[in-house]
Amino acid sequence: MDDGGIQEEPPSARFLTPTRSGGTRWVDGSEVDSSESAALSLGDERSGETVSAEGSAAATGPASRVSSGTFRRRLGKRPRRVDSLDVEAMNVRGAHGHSSKELTMLSTIAMAFQTLGVVYGDMGTSPLYVFSDVFSKVPIKSEVEILGALSLVMYTIALIPFAKYVFIVLKANDNGEGGTFALYSLICRYAKVSLLPNQQRVDEDISSFRLKLPTPELERAMFVKDCLEKKPLFKNILLFLVLMGTSMVIGDGILTPSMSVMSAVSGLQGQVPGFDTDAVVIVSIIVLLLLFSVQRFGTGKVGFMFAPILGLWFINLSSIGIYNIVKYDISVVRAFNPAYIYLFFQTNGMKAWSALGGCVLCITGAEAMFADLGHFSVKSIQVAFTAVVFPCLLIAYMGQAAFLMKNPLAVERIFYDSVPGVLFWPVFVIATLAAMIASQAMISATFSCIKQAMALGCFPRIKIIHTSKKIMGQIYIPVMNWFLMVMCIIIVATFRSTNDIANAYGIAEVGVMMVSTVLVTLVMLLIWQTNLFLVLCFPILFGAVEFAYLTAVLSKIREGGWLPLAFSSLFLCIMYTWNYGSVLKYQSEMRGKISLDFILDLGATLGTVRVPGIGLVYNELVQGIPSIFGQLLVTLPAMHSTIVFVCIKYIPVPYVPLEERFLFRRVGQKDYHMFRCVARYGYKDVRKEDHGFFEQLLVESLEKFLRREAQEIALETSTMEAERDDISVVSEVPQSPACEGDLRTPLLSDQRSGDDNRMGTRDDSAPVLPSSSMSAEEDPALEYELEALREAMASGFTYLLAHGDVRARKESFFTKKFIINYFYAFLRRNCRAGTATLKVPHSNIMRVGMTYMV
Repeated sequence: MDDGGIQEEPPSARFLTPTRSGGTRWVDGSEVDSSESAALSLGDERSGETVSAEGSAAATGPASRVSSGTFRRRLGKRPRRVDSLDVEAMNVRGAHGHSSKELTMLSTIAMAFQTLGVVYGDMGTSPLYVFSDVFSKVPIKSEVEILGALSLVMYTIALIPFAKYVFIVLKANDNGEGGTFALYSLICRYAKVSLLPNQQRVDEDISSFRLKLPTPELERAMFVKDCLEKKPLFKNILLFLVLMGTSMVIGDGILTPSMSVMSAVSGLQGQVPGFDTDAVVIVSIIVLLLLFSVQRFGTGKVGFMFAPILGLWFINLSSIGIYNIVKYDISVVRAFNPAYIYLFFQTNGMKAWSALGGCVLCITGAEAMFADLGHFSVKSIQVAFTAVVFPCLLIAYMGQAAFLMKNPLAVERIFYDSVPGVLFWPVFVIATLAAMIASQAMISATFSCIKQAMALGCFPRIKIIHTSKKIMGQIYIPVMNWFLMVMCIIIVATFRSTNDIANAYGIAEVGVMMVSTVLVTLVMLLIWQTNLFLVLCFPILFGAVEFAYLTAVLSKIREGGWLPLAFSSLFLCIMYTWNYGSVLKYQSEMRGKISLDFILDLGATLGTVRVPGIGLVYNELVQGIPSIFGQLLVTLPAMHSTIVFVCIKYIPVPYVPLEERFLFRRVGQKDYHMFRCVARYGYKDVRKEDHGFFEQLLVESLEKFLRREAQEIALETSTMEAERDDISVVSEVPQSPACEGDLRTPLLSDQRSGDDNRMGTRDDSAPVLPSSSMSAEEDPALEYELEALREAMASGFTYLLAHGDVRARKESFFTKKFIINYFYAFLRRNCRAGTATLKVPHSNIMRVGMTYMV
């Protein structure tokens, strides 16, 4: 069974919570009438499984099938307790807020300096090739072309990176995380719009909405929420946009190293005699080989060099720019007048429109400001761009324009020709290093996008290596690294010119920007509840500018623009197919669940021999007993004394604290020794623990659950004895504080000892159990169960997995059969096995063949 499971909860599920008045209410706040509450109180509690208003994995038999004595015993043992696994599965710190740690001014400045080497490498190296590409489309005939192009570049930088990203998009972060998937997960937490079955039901109405007074913005937000949730078409469109944006980032990651490295190396042409185009290609390929070969060591080894080098680079840009402005033509400051943009288009017509494709190169890498937010703070990125990057880039472009006013024929090598001769070699070395760093930033961004897509069930599992013990975001993906290297070498060897590569460059960047505009607009409507006029201004203003650039770059499809579209389409097909197949496979598992009554009829021995040991049955279901378990009972001659149904759950939050990692529930009666475990991970969490650490953490958490359960039973028993006279009135049975707390905090966040560093510190919001709760020594049943668990652990762990084959049903359409039986099957056969994530020895694995008909 794939242990990178993704879950989905029936959309109609609702959960109960006790009220102070002794009644009950749905989690969304609506009251439950007495008849409905009584009906739910008569449900079957043999397993402690989740019960919802329309049924769940726990079989809830009719009241007529329960004898009077059994009913009284059940009622006398404890009041009706609604399983909170589904609520707790999303109850992690920061799941509904935007947590931000206040940094000192000195820390912010230090972090802003670090962003130069990670975030702004691509944008910082754009002066190497922007004007040379712009004026390859529009020949310089007068100062109008120079001032018009300069004005276009200046206002493009001011409008997109500065106004849009610095002041608006950066605020739409997901608990400090940025990027397309972060925006998507943020929207998914406020509305059930995800087609990926990896969400649990929390509240029908978001708490921030319910606490506000009715306003036009609130009503509009609720309307948008209902439309997104009820219209499958909108869900598909939203998912398609997210996957398209992610695939374009990957496509951009293929072109950026080629463009940056070749632009830097081409500076040797004209400076070194005999250094022709062939030499540029060969040296560029050598640099690319070196760049991708050192990826396996991780950026942490050389990370301390990145910021100083980019700092020197920006100092060079501004210094050379000031020198050229003063020496050649200070009147280029006239480009601050946007009228020159109008004159530029009026004079050159369609050629000026085509030149927009070169102008857009000045903002390549702007999306990295948002995508790399997880490594820094919002304020540090804002400070770095406002105080360093923005002014340095403006001065650099103004200096190049001033040089062109006197040397209009130097457009092909404008950057290096504008450098004073004495500074050429130092600037060349710094430019080459800066180009490599810019390439490194996009390579790392590609790795990060692949990891997030895998976590949200949109990409096949491939090997991920974590290169840093301290910085969790530093990862290395060998398959993607070598794929990028081969593609970059092919591009350099085929195009052989920066102008030709520039024709292909920029399409992916503009596409990602337009996707972020759509998603941020949804955030404004749904979450921020911004004034409607401001909401409309955002997509109209920025969307119009980005659409204009998109039409310009699409005009270069025949000249090479098809390349990023081809790469993006390839990855889009892979991601959408994997998501589509995973959803169908999950739905097939939901249909094939085993009835709890069937398991209970088998007895505590499960109809076979129970031998010492712990069996971890990996499955994708957060509710119910998976069909693989029935296959295991038929196939294996014996079954382990302790069975744990393990579900690896990715939820739409960036990180899940370690102490909130596991949730447990008992399946069946105590003598069955069967449990359900949900291991929760955020989409940025690192699953680098080996199987030994995972097993130890799981057993420790299971012990905490057993102690907590025994304490609850002891407390409820004492409460029931004190109110025995009122036991016949179902609606007046009081809920214990421990049961109330069950619906608010994970079971494992309580009872953490001071020396348990592995499980973290205790959450202050967790309920404190009374001192009268029984310890293991006072409760023989608890001591027996803990001893049985320790004996089972000593006998070892066995991972019980399904070797699944997914096939389309015979009555399916041809398209579905082709996608599932061939494309999706090919991806499943060639992706990484799920157990490889935990490094499980093969001797500890048992596989059972399963066929899922979807």
